[in-house]
Amino acid sequence: MKNSFLIGSVLLALAASVRGQQDFSKVEIKATHVAKNIYMLEGAGGNIGVSVGPEGILIVDDQFAPLAQKIEAALKQLNPGKLKFVLNTHYHGDHTGGNAHFGREAHIIAHTNVRKRLRKGPSESQPGLPIITFDDSLSVHFNNDEIKVLHVGPGHTDSDSIIHFTGANVVHMGDSFFSGRFPNIDLAGGGDVRGFIRNVEEAMKKIPADAKIIPGHGPLSTLKEMQEFHAMLVETSGIVEKAIAAGKTLDQIKAEGLPDKWKSWAAPMINTSRWLEILHRGLSKK
Repeated sequence: MKNSFLIGSVLLALAASVRGQQDFSKVEIKATHVAKNIYMLEGAGGNIGVSVGPEGILIVDDQFAPLAQKIEAALKQLNPGKLKFVLNTHYHGDHTGGNAHFGREAHIIAHTNVRKRLRKGPSESQPGLPIITFDDSLSVHFNNDEIKVLHVGPGHTDSDSIIHFTGANVVHMGDSFFSGRFPNIDLAGGGDVRGFIRNVEEAMKKIPADAKIIPGHGPLSTLKEMQEFHAMLVETSGIVEKAIAAGKTLDQIKAEGLPDKWKSWAAPMINTSRWLEILHRGLSKK
């Protein structure tokens, strides 16, 4: 257990180092209309969900701190109203980095564990912390819509929430869904491989068939892409689980790799080798 924690801490530190070297001056914020009054912003880090309307603006996640002013400018292009609420899907910095900037005027809402974990990190100052927290679920009634926020069990982290814009039929999955790519599962941050797969399965049962889905990372999606994601999770985790049961080492599992159909799912941060490592560590836990 200690080794797993240390490995997770080292990997998170490496990820932070990579982010620190990134040139955010070259990042452009792209806005995509999703449905009705809901938009998706892409830049660097997690996708941002946006509700615009007569009451102002609500956003889901806010990417990295250096992008806050660019995000603010993109929001003004969508609606001149004030930003009233920020919802955090979980605690990772590529989804909460802008909290300190946007929290000066907007109310930040998140699961209890988001606040607990951010208090241990660089967001010790009050503007960066959620001021409204919940344990299971809550609703925000805003811009003539009921925006439902549901906490799910340990999966990507222990602080994950899924957001449903009920009036627009749009779901923001946070990092419970990486569209077309291998996901990160933060085992050191309370994540759980089996729990991650369960969360995806349960979400697929509840999401309306014609809903638009904003993934934590990747392009705007539908249930079709989420079903493909689920199929990948089930098959690749099954391969690793069988290999563990057969007594194979991580090096042997990496050498054997995965079927060719999953090669395109590798991304710079989570390539095939890293994904197999996450599965091996997560599925080796009793």
